[in-house]
Amino acid sequence: MTSKEMNEDYPVEIHEYLSAFENSISSVDEMLKTMMSVSRNELLQKLDPLEQAKVDLLSAYTLNSMFWVYLATQGVNPKEHPVKQELERIRVYMNKVKEITDKKKAAKLDRGAASRFVKNALWEPKQKSASNATNKRKSKN
Repeated sequence: MTSKEMNEDYPVEIHEYLSAFENSISSVDEMLKTMMSVSRNELLQKLDPLEQAKVDLLSAYTLNSMFWVYLATQGVNPKEHPVKQELERIRVYMNKVKEITDKKKAAKLDRGAASRFVKNALWEPKQKSASNATNKRKSKN
């Protein structure tokens, strides 16, 4: 496309934005082709339940985000559309899954080791000292 044809279709100032948008669409198209090459059931069978939830949430978020973009291209304000509440709902569940994942990664407390550590760290009076003090009191009486 020559620069003269480009000027007739849209302003030159937005050419970079449109090129970036086209590249993004191409990337999304490639990712979708990759995802669609494997059946969903086959994919989910290979994953544990937490990973399945992540895939489902990511799919739902992606579809709703694409619908958000579609609404914007049609001149509809997506902020006033129910898709906004749906995206928020999905985001809440994504945060819950993230919390579960973080808890799994967190260090576990070994109660036995902790109690031994505390028990050995505490000061205990020696038995000989206590019995000597008792004997001294008896001799003074």
